[in-house]
Amino acid sequence: MSDFDIYGVFVPSFLVQAILAYILFLCVGKITDKLIRDGWVAFSGLFNLCLYLLCLLGIHQAFVWFIV
Repeated sequence: MSDFDIYGVFVPSFLVQAILAYILFLCVGKITDKLIRDGWVAFSGLFNLCLYLLCLLGIHQAFVWFIV
């Protein structure tokens, strides 16, 4: 993956992917907050980290699939 050139400013593609993954994480996090509140998740911090990494993996695969 390479950089995006926005008016002479080079933005790394991984930064764009990370921001999109965070937005997706916020949307999915609203759904999974009920599971955390009800006690179905033991370690909420670890759960949220893994959920964000799964979102990042999905966004990265979408970039690889559609951009390249």
